[in-house]
Amino acid sequence: MERQLISHIAHYDHPIAAPVSEQNLERLLTRAKLAPGARILDLGCGEAPWVLRALELHPEAVADGVDISEHALTAAQKAADQRGLSDRLGLHHVPAADFTGTEPYDLVLCVGSTHAFDGLTATMQDIRRHLRPGGLALVGEGFWETPPTPEALTKLGANLDDYGDLSATVAQAEDAGYATVYGHTSDLAEWHEYEWSWIGTLTNWALDHPGPDGDAALAAARDHRDMWLNGYRDILGFVTLLLRRTD
Repeated sequence: MERQLISHIAHYDHPIAAPVSEQNLERLLTRAKLAPGARILDLGCGEAPWVLRALELHPEAVADGVDISEHALTAAQKAADQRGLSDRLGLHHVPAADFTGTEPYDLVLCVGSTHAFDGLTATMQDIRRHLRPGGLALVGEGFWETPPTPEALTKLGANLDDYGDLSATVAQAEDAGYATVYGHTSDLAEWHEYEWSWIGTLTNWALDHPGPDGDAALAAARDHRDMWLNGYRDILGFVTLLLRRTD
């Protein structure tokens, strides 16, 4: 099975696709305090849970969502139709780094998708080109909660310098010309809800679809469980930062 389809299935019961609760997602979006008619961009939007909720919270806003997964964008369009938001949301099937908007945005989101730009620094630089002066970025990124062991790095397929600690991560985000105006650090309950949902949803799907695809999905679920439980659990953290562009 292709990786994008596995991810689509695994996130069915947790479409936020990050270790963030619905309550904290809404808190982060509300703190943006967008003006009427705001323009919003979500880079690596997936099934668009963040940008769809932003449109509900800001009924005069318009938005664009960008992702490379056809499965995710199909689900995003369906969700937008069901919630009556499709007339205010444009979806774009292109790599996030290649997207160019027609006008600057008031808020640019990139939550859990900094890999699309090869890391946080490049992400913040790319977001800046989309933002109006004084505009806001909402960025979710991993950080080392505790120093990773060599075994954890091997499980993750990561290097020590892929992330910093929380302080270094905030400084790295700001270095491209931003000031942090709010933030949320995911707690243990959010991590467990996210991980068990990912693993369990994919496992259930695999058991309901015996055959090569089911076998591949079950193997992916077990590999992910092992990577989490015996790898990055209590080592990898996640922070979502609301940052204001400085000029």
